[in-house]
Amino acid sequence: MLKLVLYILLFALATLLIVFYARWFEKSSIYFPYRGIETTPGDANMAYEDVYFEAADGTRANAWFIPAAGSARATVLFCHGNAGNISHRLEIIRMLHSLGLNVFIFDYRGYGKSGGSPSEEGTYLDALAAYEYLRARDDVDKENIVVHGKSLGAAVAVDLATKVSAKAVIAESGFTSVPDIGKEIYPFLPMDLMTTIKYDTKSKIGRLDMPLLIIHSTEDEIVPYHHGKELYERATEPKELYSMKGGHNEGILVYSDEYLRRIDDFLKKNGI
Repeated sequence: MLKLVLYILLFALATLLIVFYARWFEKSSIYFPYRGIETTPGDANMAYEDVYFEAADGTRANAWFIPAAGSARATVLFCHGNAGNISHRLEIIRMLHSLGLNVFIFDYRGYGKSGGSPSEEGTYLDALAAYEYLRARDDVDKENIVVHGKSLGAAVAVDLATKVSAKAVIAESGFTSVPDIGKEIYPFLPMDLMTTIKYDTKSKIGRLDMPLLIIHSTEDEIVPYHHGKELYERATEPKELYSMKGGHNEGILVYSDEYLRRIDDFLKKNGI
């Protein structure tokens, strides 16, 4: 009996150690910020403004506003993924800009030239402040803002869209939640208990009341396709699912023509 109690105590201690270890390294396993700005839209012959805005908690964030070449059909607020910074998103900026859109891309706190350090609540505050900054600009149609997020940014974009009015939302390569991803990597660990960072998109996406386009590759090697499919199933109409091909990061480059056509069609269908 004493031996059994000892085993139970050891198991409990081991579990606690795993939980504490996971929480200690939780941030570093989710956020991969990079401070250096390596290129700008100007390097791709696009006019742009380097701007700063402040989140509700006083954190200063950096962003680029890339105006459309002519009259803008809308403004895209782009929430990027978990690695690098805005200078590593020049290709998607160029692609969206080619559709006649203003593009506004910002760095979360701790990324690029933005202050602070990343956190779940912090990314939500940064996105909301970016949206409020856009609405305060005289050259932006306040009723014609499209919120677009990729990967981690899809979770940020969906959260933002539950709080504000947007013309449409694009959620690309998004996951259902951080614990769900963790369970797939470590199926024998209690990820719901071990994670404080949730990004629980699956519980929020059904609250959206604007047109939604979900983009996810059936060949995504980082966020499996079934995450995008589940998000689509949980969302309310009007909604579309674009099941594309290619890897998590390079798919939009390999299949750029189809990718842009599907986004263009979605925007036109919704009066953009």
